[in-house]
Amino acid sequence: MAKKRPQTKAKRPQLDGEIPVVGAREPCPCGSGRRYKACHGRAAAQAVTELVQRPFEGLPGECDWVALRELVPAATVELALKDGLPEGVPSVTLATVLPMAWPALRRDDGSVLLGLQNDTASGDISRDLADTLRRALTAEPGTPVQARRAPADGPRLQDVLAPVGAFEPVVHDGFEFWVPDAQNATPEVSASLERANAAAIPTVKLAGVDAAYWCETPEKNHLRWVMPHEEERLLDALARLHAAGRSSLGEGTRLVGSFRAHGLTVPVWDLPSGVTAQDVEKPAAEFAERLAEALAAEEPLTAEERRARGGLTNRQVTLS
Repeated sequence: MAKKRPQTKAKRPQLDGEIPVVGAREPCPCGSGRRYKACHGRAAAQAVTELVQRPFEGLPGECDWVALRELVPAATVELALKDGLPEGVPSVTLATVLPMAWPALRRDDGSVLLGLQNDTASGDISRDLADTLRRALTAEPGTPVQARRAPADGPRLQDVLAPVGAFEPVVHDGFEFWVPDAQNATPEVSASLERANAAAIPTVKLAGVDAAYWCETPEKNHLRWVMPHEEERLLDALARLHAAGRSSLGEGTRLVGSFRAHGLTVPVWDLPSGVTAQDVEKPAAEFAERLAEALAAEEPLTAEERRARGGLTNRQVTLS
């Protein structure tokens, strides 16, 4: 057999300035003769797909951002931009989801709706949303904004939104906020609204604690509470309370586990079907006080607390 010719790795030509983005199979603009995806496109793809564990970190209301992204069917929030609203844009509103799963919509009056519950092209939801928002601000009134891959060096929401101020979600019973006048909507829009409303799980945001959402399902109700604490410390605190029989929200309720979503932990309680959001307001506030004490504890977990922690960890589900 003929000997294999020793292979040498060709050096990638160096270019000054920005490398333009072209199709993955097209020749790389650097002149190497290689396809873009095998040359300068490789670094760009890695930058785009690298997962950001906490994409909403640093934004006011991080816990509510996570809840609206993963848990709440229908909600809106008015957003404030760092540089103010451009001329011709009376408002910018974050929405959990938009018709046809549009990433964003510029309404006829120039206002902008930004959809949160969409598939994203990169591992950084914040960058994808900021790119969509910037394009929506200049879109023609009355048109949706389509999805695309955000530039790897583009701004993030933290660069675009005002860094201060309240983040106050308004939870809706349905999706009538899609259209300015739902009563006079076309038959097609009315049918779409009817389908969306039928699929939405009734959800209420608690008033007394942050980022806690009650929801109603056919079998039982639940409370899902997005918490900002570091995961390991929070699980220790929940285990202390669980082992001591102090983790419930009243008779018939039970802490059953937690979700992990966008770098935060979301404890979940089962509630009897007759328990409403109003019924758990006071128990949730009292639990918040017990949790603060447990979070401050420094002593090692006891054997019983370790068993309780293991049970909570085994029932943890990662959403994102």
